[in-house]
Amino acid sequence: MDDRGERKPGGPDGVGCVPSHVAGRAREFTDPLWRVRVALRPVEAELLRTAPLRRLHSVAHAGASALTTLQTYSRLEHTLGVLALVAHFRPEDEPLRAAALLHDIGHLPLSHSAEGVAGLDHHALGARLLRSDPVRPVLERHGIGAEHVAALLAGDPPSPLTRRSGLLNLDHLDSYVRSGRSAGQLDEDPARLLARLRLADDAVSTDRATAATLVSLVGAEARLHTSWDNVAPVSVVRHLVGRLLESAPLSPAALARMTDAELWSALAACPATRAETARLHHEPHRLHVTTAHAPATARPFALRKIYRSAPLVHGRPLASSAPELARELDGLGALPTEFRVWWD
Repeated sequence: MDDRGERKPGGPDGVGCVPSHVAGRAREFTDPLWRVRVALRPVEAELLRTAPLRRLHSVAHAGASALTTLQTYSRLEHTLGVLALVAHFRPEDEPLRAAALLHDIGHLPLSHSAEGVAGLDHHALGARLLRSDPVRPVLERHGIGAEHVAALLAGDPPSPLTRRSGLLNLDHLDSYVRSGRSAGQLDEDPARLLARLRLADDAVSTDRATAATLVSLVGAEARLHTSWDNVAPVSVVRHLVGRLLESAPLSPAALARMTDAELWSALAACPATRAETARLHHEPHRLHVTTAHAPATARPFALRKIYRSAPLVHGRPLASSAPELARELDGLGALPTEFRVWWD
């Protein structure tokens, strides 16, 4: 009950939920970054109760670098942020809202850190989960076709979630701003920033000054990915996951559905990975990373890609509307992507 003796919105028992709840129990969700209040549709509340969505609350968005940075928020927090953005820009597009909730369900434990090991690909895994129990029946019960959602996530046709032309989409927008906030790189109030954004041809568009803020966040994320803080722990995790799959009776498919805690537990239990797993948790400062000469014991590590999504300025590409910002993004291509990593 509230102060007037009226029933609070929330669970069926009349006990209210906090605004940032993630369990699909209340009728509303308020994203704490964007401060967007989302009136949850029944399909969204039901999806939030399924195992593939619940699992994301136990997967670190930053992957292994959650060990060496303060980016410890979950993949589900990012997912709900993307839902908030879609609800802000396209509130009546139910298939797009469902796609926002489901766009990351294929992620491996520790997110991108193990991507590609044993051929595992979170896009392919997500597409299979989308077409399977329990996700597909939930969608179809509410009149949303799983194949329609799959097409939106595949970028056919392009959508604000998955535009593939190098322009800034809502998925990457949330990642850059959320990461910038947790890394102390964001001076702007996200809610005020959002008020200056719009969609133009399914890409994020804004004014020149706000575009500069977004480009700086893209650069901060790229520099994080190429820093010791990311390269050192991720390179070790990729090695450990490979050893685990070679040494334990564990299939790649089973590993892909683990939570972070389950993966760490498996690595700690396996004799082939136990010692280095403990060292990574307790002594990560003893890792060295270089792009130059390294000891013979160093392991090679290569980043899969550096994201350089560009916002539009008043609906026009940066190359013509803000060429200095376009050059700033192009300059990120000079960041190193190949490293050698070793323990001292």
